[in-house]
Amino acid sequence: MTSSAPAPNPGGARTMRSADWFAGSGRNGFIHRSWMRNQGFPDDVMDGRPVIGIATTWSQLTPCNAHLNEVAESVARGVWEQGALPLIFPAMSLGEPLMRPTTMLYRNLLAMELEELIRANPLDGVVLLSGCDKTTPGMLMGAISVDLPTIMLTGGPMLNGIYRGERIGSGTAVWQLTERHRAGQLTDEDLTVAEACMSRSRGHCNTMGTASTMACLVEALGMQLSGSAALPAPDSRRYALSQAAGRRIVEVVAEDLRPSRILTRAAFENAIRVNAALGGSTNAIVHLLALAGRAEVPLSLEDFDRLGAQVPLLVDLMPSGRFLMEEFAYAGGLPALLRELLPLLSPEALTVDGVSLETAVAGAETHLTPNGQRVIADLTDPVQPAGSGTVVVRGTLAPEGAVLKVSAASPELLEHEGIAHVFDTAEDYTRVVNDPDFALDPTDVIVVRGGGPVGYPGFPEIGNVPLPAALLKAGVTDIVRISDARMSGTGYGTCILHVSPESAVGGPLALVRTGDRIALSVRRRRLDLLVDPDELAERARTLPQVQPLEPRGWVRLYRQHVGQAHEGADLDFLIGRSGAQPPRHSH
Repeated sequence: MTSSAPAPNPGGARTMRSADWFAGSGRNGFIHRSWMRNQGFPDDVMDGRPVIGIATTWSQLTPCNAHLNEVAESVARGVWEQGALPLIFPAMSLGEPLMRPTTMLYRNLLAMELEELIRANPLDGVVLLSGCDKTTPGMLMGAISVDLPTIMLTGGPMLNGIYRGERIGSGTAVWQLTERHRAGQLTDEDLTVAEACMSRSRGHCNTMGTASTMACLVEALGMQLSGSAALPAPDSRRYALSQAAGRRIVEVVAEDLRPSRILTRAAFENAIRVNAALGGSTNAIVHLLALAGRAEVPLSLEDFDRLGAQVPLLVDLMPSGRFLMEEFAYAGGLPALLRELLPLLSPEALTVDGVSLETAVAGAETHLTPNGQRVIADLTDPVQPAGSGTVVVRGTLAPEGAVLKVSAASPELLEHEGIAHVFDTAEDYTRVVNDPDFALDPTDVIVVRGGGPVGYPGFPEIGNVPLPAALLKAGVTDIVRISDARMSGTGYGTCILHVSPESAVGGPLALVRTGDRIALSVRRRRLDLLVDPDELAERARTLPQVQPLEPRGWVRLYRQHVGQAHEGADLDFLIGRSGAQPPRHSH
């Protein structure tokens, strides 16, 4: 082997960005190549061929992502096959089941880290490996800002949970089974058995929670290979797809197919409509707004209501339906849904497959379950009619908007007026929820504030607070709950979420007092605090001072710069594209 500088640009191909590191003569080229050799790389893999970064959020602290090291190896095989150099590197892993106070506090930190990692290193393209829900938008936000050729590959959902012959879904079953336990319908032993049955394989949540929603929406946006979102994590076809993604990213680099060419206004409109058809998570709104901000595509809350209202619910998945992601995959997955939805989509939208959305799903088929049940409905006979997805309400309690997932709510509560019972924190509510003397009327409204981006801080998934034990034992299964927090995409109930502006920055939610009346009208898209404006003005004058900032670290920076829910909760100085050019530095 020779230690001389490799000849750049073999075969007359376009000069790669990585050649600025590896094809140089003199000291800089020597340093970059020399240190790579300690991993056993020969000089001919640094000859000007594409260098592909495989960014993985593998971690045993993130159960949903604990298999991504194997996925990364499959991607690398595909890259090698195409004659490029794969380099696997870690990115911050955000595990919703374990991290406190919430992984949403760190989504923007992951985005910032990945943006800097991609820009700073000799990469010509990247494959992003994600799974647990915040890893997907966080990674894609960072990659969008750099705008190098990118493919995302989500890790796939778990297999179905089966508890005593009953299908149970991750997340959704947590809320259902623990409520039954609190109501005295399940013993401690029952709950332990269910706990072992629910998450029985590698992969992310198998309901249409945020992880599955974002996996599907990234495919709908065109940033994930067609058919990648729904296949279960243990399915061998997922590893075949991973290898295919490794092959394809080399072609994407050769085509210079960047996120900025794919993530157009039409792509985001497609994703909004697909989210409605999926019965997708309310969290998708915050993430799509943040992604659009990075892509410099205008998007607002009104777009979700206007576009989603035209689309019926077509996928019969928990928490809005009966089935889980395993059945969705075998029914045809997202390509089958997209093909059914094409009349409502922009079919010409470009995908990382290198073809239009319409072409990518042309061969998709929809299948019934073995016993003849349908998981994916058609437009003429939907699971629920148009308007069953996420709606946006505004009013004196939510001037900048709040969201409600209609398909997961109780129809009789969608037009409602009741007396507020107000809690400044989720912890305040938790302290009384099991008290037998805390007996609300079923028409009352629970208000929990202090859960927004600034206030908690981090915008946690606490909006679907449990019902008081006294109501559960009386047979009540739902009441109206209002908060400036989010809720898990696996959750359900008549929960008005993301109230904006949040209470911590002086939004009207900070002015509500126990005993006030609140009116919700989904039909009129209204959420109003029925208190005289003069009284509210007086309350505003006596509001306590905003909490002081933390003395140091990420949380201080986050609270200083995070936007509100209706803006996507990104940091103000990270919005938009930054480009791939690193600061110049010579050794």
